[in-house]
Amino acid sequence: MRDIKWGILGCGNVTEVKSGPAYINTSGFEVVAVMRRNEEKAKDYANRHGIKIYYSNADDLINDENVDAIYIATPPDSHKYYALKVAHAGKICCIEKPMTPSYAESLEIFNAFKSKDIPLFIAYYRRSLPRFKQIKSWLDSDAIGDIRHINWQFTKPASDLDKSGEYNWRTDLNIAPGGYFDDLASHGLDLFNYLIGDIIEAKGISLNQQNYYSAKDAFSSCWLHGNGATGAAFWNFGAHKHFDEVVIYGNRGEISFSIFHNNPIKIESINYRESIFIENPKHIQQFHVEAMRDMLIHKNMQHPSMGASGLHANWVMDKILGII
Repeated sequence: MRDIKWGILGCGNVTEVKSGPAYINTSGFEVVAVMRRNEEKAKDYANRHGIKIYYSNADDLINDENVDAIYIATPPDSHKYYALKVAHAGKICCIEKPMTPSYAESLEIFNAFKSKDIPLFIAYYRRSLPRFKQIKSWLDSDAIGDIRHINWQFTKPASDLDKSGEYNWRTDLNIAPGGYFDDLASHGLDLFNYLIGDIIEAKGISLNQQNYYSAKDAFSSCWLHGNGATGAAFWNFGAHKHFDEVVIYGNRGEISFSIFHNNPIKIESINYRESIFIENPKHIQQFHVEAMRDMLIHKNMQHPSMGASGLHANWVMDKILGII
């Protein structure tokens, strides 16, 4: 098959190193156009990354006949608006995570693409990273036996930006009701669905302890996976230090790792103990993007992060936030 020609809608910080170069460097994909509302910034991005066409109007990018697929990398509150336009145009789409700020909006997107049978991907790229695939391999091979429980502790101090009162869309209640929870906890919760199986029930407590911004900043939750494993976590964005640790407990051992820190993954069972360091790629979405290529062009795999799984991650988050 011919190369798939991509347009990037919203060429901000996340596309500079994490994702944009992954699309550009993946054989079978070609980034032919980018869009940013600020025309000078769109032009600058295009020039620096060797992309010929740039737009300042999203409709021009979406309706460009030379563009086969759209990667939406704008803040979450605009995902629904743009995604429905992409679905109407009949084009393949990948949306940055979270899919939207709410399960209800994400469901609208999911149904729009499903009704037209158009591939929809969500950029939960950790499902494709080798370090987490190794963990899944351990779990699938019963290396720690039957899974009993998973626990995640995540804390970080308030940043200077948080304390300054300056605007940050990531902590704006109207864009991200859960603040950094929406941006960061979504990665882990989606990954747990992938590693252990879908969460079928979840509850939580969430509040704003610091009053630095309008979104919430402290969260505690418990949940149940479909296979009977339980889960619990707390996230606090005003603690005294950075801490990020997940432990999966089985009836014959345990696995420990971090979601965001690129440190060794560890397994300890009755007869086995190992610590493995698996480095992340420079462009963290590289494996995620290559997996899209393999599904769309080579047709030799099913991508691990599609619309249905992204939708379910939103359902879990809304259950924890008490929205549904």
